[in-house]
Amino acid sequence: MIEKPINVLYIDDEPHNLTAFKAAFRRDYNIYLAESAQEARQVLDLNDVHIILSDQRMPVETGIEFFSSILKTHPEPIRILMTGYTDVNAVIDAINLGQVYKYLTKPWNENDIRIFIDRAFEVFSLRRENAILTSKLLDANKKLEFLVRQSLLS
Repeated sequence: MIEKPINVLYIDDEPHNLTAFKAAFRRDYNIYLAESAQEARQVLDLNDVHIILSDQRMPVETGIEFFSSILKTHPEPIRILMTGYTDVNAVIDAINLGQVYKYLTKPWNENDIRIFIDRAFEVFSLRRENAILTSKLLDANKKLEFLVRQSLLS
């Protein structure tokens, strides 16, 4: 069996959209579903999610509000906002407040979604690799500083 390395969370308050999304992409990605922002937080707390797609217009909390609220607790996942409405202010808020990678309109095209998920995962992977390399570099610098101090003291 082929490993599906990309973990995708899709948030939408409409159950038929969740069902359609999972049916369309379950063979390509590990799909997690949530009907609300609160449910999505639980999924994020329990799983290593790489890409989050959220509907903008949901009761209680919009997609932008959700993205903005998770920036400190879950900064790594790449965020994609989906909406059936074209609203320039929502696009601006998505970029500024929720640090959204992509803004898509519904109804979505399966091929476009695959392309955007794959590209977003490339960004996610590069960011994660960069963080690991930075950590290793900082550790190597500390060790080097220690050796230099030991050499100066001898």
